[in-house]
Amino acid sequence: MTLGEALAWACGRIERLDARLLLQTASGCSHADLLARPETPLAALAEAQFMAWAARREAGEPVAYLLGEAQFRGRVFQVTPAVLVPRPETEVLIELALAKLKILPNPAQVLDLGTGSGIVAVSLALESPASTVCAVDLSVAALDVARNNARRLRAQVEFFQGDWYAPLAGRRFDLIVANPPYIAADDPHLAGDGLPFEPRMALTDAADGLSCIRRIVAGAGAYLQPGGWLLFEHGYDQGETCRNLLQAAGFQDTFTHPDLAGTDRVSGGRI
Repeated sequence: MTLGEALAWACGRIERLDARLLLQTASGCSHADLLARPETPLAALAEAQFMAWAARREAGEPVAYLLGEAQFRGRVFQVTPAVLVPRPETEVLIELALAKLKILPNPAQVLDLGTGSGIVAVSLALESPASTVCAVDLSVAALDVARNNARRLRAQVEFFQGDWYAPLAGRRFDLIVANPPYIAADDPHLAGDGLPFEPRMALTDAADGLSCIRRIVAGAGAYLQPGGWLLFEHGYDQGETCRNLLQAAGFQDTFTHPDLAGTDRVSGGRI
């Protein structure tokens, strides 16, 4: 089988971009090689790897898990089934956090709750190097991935294992950010788009999708400095409820910000 034949075979089963990425990784060829020399024979081991990956992708497994990495904000992060696949919508959370850090005390103390692969904590540490960044996750396996990403990308992040604020007694922060599980347990989206392969505890609270957000909002006041901000990602239909939760907890200047698709994505407020 040649490179061109392999690509054509896979494109009948999976999206062309996915097929190209998998073929390039399996064979070690570049995109230019695929375009200029499609007649190049594919080595037997590379062919077997590529066909296995294509079959798994056809079954719905995310490309990031097949390759073990994903790009986010121009950086390559390690990704395993212990963490969510990075999504571009989360860049909204980071952009809003960076904007707040420009008006907060310098150096600012930043906390990332439910860090997963560490994309938020690492990005903030690298893009706001004067800030001190801490990150928490309940999953030991997820923290292993996050620590490795911080080490590989040379980001200074202090990691804690525990349930939301539990390992942070006595600490105070100028900014708390979070991308918590916010999909309701009965949401049909959990059955598609590769989500069955992702860690369920990072996707849903096994309830109405708001229980983790309620805990984060209710506990934030005890860990924020006066004037500190809480920002968190949430579902497309949760903006109004999240603002109400923030206001009930004593937050001011509450808001909801959309993603590039115009969908409510991040809410926040100042204590």
